[in-house]
Amino acid sequence: MNSLPSQQVNEQRLWQRHQIMAGFGATSKGGVNRQALSREDVQARKQLVDWGAALGLLASHDPAGNLFLKLQGVDPDETPLLCGSHLDSQPTGGKFDGVYGVLAALEAVQAIVKVGRPRRSIEVVAWMNEEGSRFAPGMMGSAVFTGARSLGDILDVQDELGITVRQALNDVFEQTSDIPKLPLGRKVRAYIEAHIEQGPVLERGHATVGIVTGIQGKCTFRVRVIGEAAHAGTAERAERRDALAASVAIIAALTECIYDKHDAVKFTIGRLLVTPNAPSVVPGEVNFWIDLRHPDSGTLRRLADSIEPVCRERAGPCVVEVTEISRAMPSTFPPEICACIRAAASRLGVSFRDIYSAAGHDAYYLNRICPTAMLFVPCHLGITHNEAESATPSDLAAGAKVLADVLAELAE
Repeated sequence: MNSLPSQQVNEQRLWQRHQIMAGFGATSKGGVNRQALSREDVQARKQLVDWGAALGLLASHDPAGNLFLKLQGVDPDETPLLCGSHLDSQPTGGKFDGVYGVLAALEAVQAIVKVGRPRRSIEVVAWMNEEGSRFAPGMMGSAVFTGARSLGDILDVQDELGITVRQALNDVFEQTSDIPKLPLGRKVRAYIEAHIEQGPVLERGHATVGIVTGIQGKCTFRVRVIGEAAHAGTAERAERRDALAASVAIIAALTECIYDKHDAVKFTIGRLLVTPNAPSVVPGEVNFWIDLRHPDSGTLRRLADSIEPVCRERAGPCVVEVTEISRAMPSTFPPEICACIRAAASRLGVSFRDIYSAAGHDAYYLNRICPTAMLFVPCHLGITHNEAESATPSDLAAGAKVLADVLAELAE
């Protein structure tokens, strides 16, 4: 390569592609609802493939629904680099979460094409179902790709309408039948993921790029509280098996048990389903989901192991079933590849700082099979998983410039 690809990154083009992608699943409040394997997700995938085809990138997907766009390197025997993130969003998501990592990777590869063909192939990747908003848990595609989960583990998972991952994947494959399918289990030389920070640290510290040193651990649980539906006017208090009342007691006890004055523990119940959910009926069943995170493995294990005993202790006359959906311990990225990002940012005069990721990302699973790193760019006020999510064109472009130079260096 005769020059650095960062010089070829086009801020306006990158921004315009974000606006186009935001049209697939656009909400009335300026956000995005583009859940995994939905019609909107398919539209975004097709657009990405079209942009890649214009650059000569070869599209493929694997049985887990992960989408790849390959820039063929000079040496086909070299193990490829992967770079990307995800296209799916939360039901009330923003324009940048996930999709920035995919579009920054595409922009970086386009910049690399301008300055010369790399020795090692580079693949832009969009992982399937990172968010886990339609199918739980999240990061399904990257987990299957890396062997952390088997394909069979996810195929029968259902969304709220009873549609399985298997059915949704088949629909996607039918609508993209012209895209060839690759087998699972490929080798990867390294993986880089760009992402908005999803926090306020970079913006407050006036840093344009965050070099991510690791990701905190996360455990997710489904709690099912089984009582008995009854007439709200006639059922005696002593005879009631009120699943909602029991759930409230359980949630209060868990909140107290897991309380951390230092705020290192992140404990969230973000979804609760009441059945039959009628004003004049004592609730017969409640399901709620727990999201538990901490940067220390020992603390995370201890807190996770305390959840089921607390639930049973406070269930009262109801029956409780606690299902652990996933348990992912904290992950640290290799110092050498983080140093490569620091060096690129320094050369470009882009302000940077080290940062730890409080949110989970597909890079978590890739770090199990290959050298992995992430870089963050600021999002305004740290607002994310929200239609008001915002980032500036200049910050997005700065991250893409750093990414382009890092990929070019690793590819050579």
